[in-house]
Amino acid sequence: MDILALFLLHFILRENRQSLTSPYITKDVGINYPKLLRANEGNEQIQKPTKIIVHPDYNSWLLDNDIMLIKLQYPVNVGAGVVPIGLSNGCPAVGTKCLISGWGNTLSNGVNYPDLVQCLNAPILSDEECNAAYPGQITPNMVCVGYLEGGKDSCQGDSGGPVVCNGMLQGIVSWGIGCALPGYPGVYTKVCRYIDWIDQIIAAN
Repeated sequence: MDILALFLLHFILRENRQSLTSPYITKDVGINYPKLLRANEGNEQIQKPTKIIVHPDYNSWLLDNDIMLIKLQYPVNVGAGVVPIGLSNGCPAVGTKCLISGWGNTLSNGVNYPDLVQCLNAPILSDEECNAAYPGQITPNMVCVGYLEGGKDSCQGDSGGPVVCNGMLQGIVSWGIGCALPGYPGVYTKVCRYIDWIDQIIAAN
């Protein structure tokens, strides 16, 4: 999978609703978006995407199946600062602490985009807690991760980033109400639901 990158779909369609063409995708994959970031960390690899593979059952209204694969022009150079993440058929248990990372906004009210990647350890919440926070909006392909009391969360600009649990990629930053608000944890694409689809795409590409 060193030539395929997992990402979320709504981020691309939101930029250009007429097609799957976006400045985030057609120019470079791996570069920090210059409107948001003022510094690089030194381990970036810039590539041209050659193919965008969207999930066939993506629902833009519910943000269900909010996942896609991007085929890169060349295999990724694995080394310092660039390490592959494993995939697992098993979904993480409720309460599992997971690492969320990204360069998104660090303020609930206001805007502050950091120069360096930010990380947060947060627990997997139960389906009951997730459904109570977002009645009628949660599908089996989503998982809530975070703190119901608020204060810590992913935010705008983190979309598409990873949720890593016990060394495995288990989530992709997808959506939520506000950032770090009490009662509204972050909602993530549940990657363990897509292993068969990912395997099929890898085999065909």
